[in-house]
Amino acid sequence: MSTSEIDASVQAELNRLRESIDNIDAAVVHMLAERFKATQQVGRLKADHRLPPADPARETRQIARLRQLAQSANLDPAFAEKLLNFIIAEVIRHHERIAEEAGNGAGSEPGTVAGAPTGA
Repeated sequence: MSTSEIDASVQAELNRLRESIDNIDAAVVHMLAERFKATQQVGRLKADHRLPPADPARETRQIARLRQLAQSANLDPAFAEKLLNFIIAEVIRHHERIAEEAGNGAGSEPGTVAGAPTGA
């Protein structure tokens, strides 16, 4: 069935729902941009004080917190965890780059491992 064969009222409802999805997608992008602005500040603070780009304890807490939020929002907690892990990996990459640019190198603190999970 082509779009031209869909009943006008069904097409109107489909368009309304898709417009809502488009607006939500735009909000998600803007929220992620704000989140990354904050994590960039964290990365600079870590680099300035020669802290490792990774914070596994915080990551663990954040994943548990997000899974609970997802469950209460009727969102699959496993999906939410995968999404957060993807975001955290990007944050780690940013923090490592910031540390390198600051001349500290990623994971420059003794006993740290570059690329270990972080606190986003």
